[in-house]
Amino acid sequence: MRPVLILQHEPAQGPGFLLQCLREHGLPLELLRPDLGDRPPAYAGDFSGVVLLGSDHSVRDRLPWIDRERLLLANALRLGRPVLGHCFGAQQLARTLGATVNRNPRPDIGWRELWVTPAARHLFDGQERLLSFNWHHDSFQMPPGATRTLFGLHGLNKGFAFGPHLGLQSHLEVTDEGLRQWCAHGRAELATGQGPTVQSEQDILSDLPERLARVRRAARALYHHWIGHLDRRPVAARPRAA
Repeated sequence: MRPVLILQHEPAQGPGFLLQCLREHGLPLELLRPDLGDRPPAYAGDFSGVVLLGSDHSVRDRLPWIDRERLLLANALRLGRPVLGHCFGAQQLARTLGATVNRNPRPDIGWRELWVTPAARHLFDGQERLLSFNWHHDSFQMPPGATRTLFGLHGLNKGFAFGPHLGLQSHLEVTDEGLRQWCAHGRAELATGQGPTVQSEQDILSDLPERLARVRRAARALYHHWIGHLDRRPVAARPRAA
């Protein structure tokens, strides 16, 4: 089958638990780093699905790779290749679908309880609430025709579904090692960003085994649902020249 394309934008924001789920399903993978010079392809038909991870950049930044990613997403939407976006990736998907992405009055950093909308509970193993990790300054508006899946105290639009395409204004893919790297990378921001919407590094890293176990229950259900939409048929071999 065609590989799943993963676009990673920061060293500390890797595919994490999502990578484990994809490998459990035996899916071939291709990982690119557009921020390091990898060129996002323009054609999504070579992939069974496209994943976009988080970034310290804003979707409003005038960078060629950000614009090229949206061209890829537009092609994936036209071809029906499922897209899964986390945080920055969800904002890229929302913007490609015609929604605006705005700066929040305050950053949202730390662990949050989110509510699952009734229409989306089948995506999260029937859960009405879930725990998620957040680190973002921007938020998307709901794309036209999309269904809200998640909302929270610090953001009405925490997730959406548009057919097989899913956007998360949060991180369900986080791991213990990844969170520690992320906190080390963002230590200066955590030290100066105190307030009701920013947790300290100590708070973020406390009770990780219990928190990650809760996150993984919701993440595994959602990722399994998304994987179910991938085209897993074998790729036909091209005929050899006579």
